[in-house]
Amino acid sequence: MPFFRDFTKTQTIEFHSEMLLSMNRTKIACGNLQRRHTMREAKDMKNRLGIFRKRNESPGRNQASKLDKVLKSVRPPAEDAMKWGESFEKLLIHKYGVAAFRAFLRTEFSEENLDFWLACEDYKKVKSQSKMTSKAKKIFSEYIAIQSCKEVNLDSYTREHTKENLQNINRTCFDLAQKRIFGLMEKDSYPRFLRSELYLDLINQKKANSIL
Repeated sequence: MPFFRDFTKTQTIEFHSEMLLSMNRTKIACGNLQRRHTMREAKDMKNRLGIFRKRNESPGRNQASKLDKVLKSVRPPAEDAMKWGESFEKLLIHKYGVAAFRAFLRTEFSEENLDFWLACEDYKKVKSQSKMTSKAKKIFSEYIAIQSCKEVNLDSYTREHTKENLQNINRTCFDLAQKRIFGLMEKDSYPRFLRSELYLDLINQKKANSIL
């Protein structure tokens, strides 16, 4: 009997082999893509954690922690709290008043304004030129630089003016920016604070005590 090769069967085997090879290539490609995606996610997460860690380690964060401790201390007499309503300046010279005001700003997601103002006040007390230079750069990168972690709302002129001041660092570098933010808080946030439940609760202590 003559021998006949079954080409149909051979072609079927070759077809299955090609399919298996193609599937293996696809699996490898998917695996590489998944690994790259996972590595990219890990890198993104690392960057986010880095930003979060930088925020927690920033001078503004330390200032906020101090104010939170003050807020947990003994509440001031109602007479003291009532003086805060006379002017924004009188509020800012009282430690508990500053802490209470920051707690209010936190509810409006704008505590960076007060943190910046306080950072400027601390900056003006620095005596060493090297420390002043280091602190000035930190304040600028944290509060004034575009898309900084706690960027305050400044007009372009004030931002550029402050940036130019860093070319010759001295105690007046942030004066204009600090003045702008002071005005913003005084006209915007401060009146709302005086109408807030937090402040009204403090000044109503006297009335509550007199009833008792």
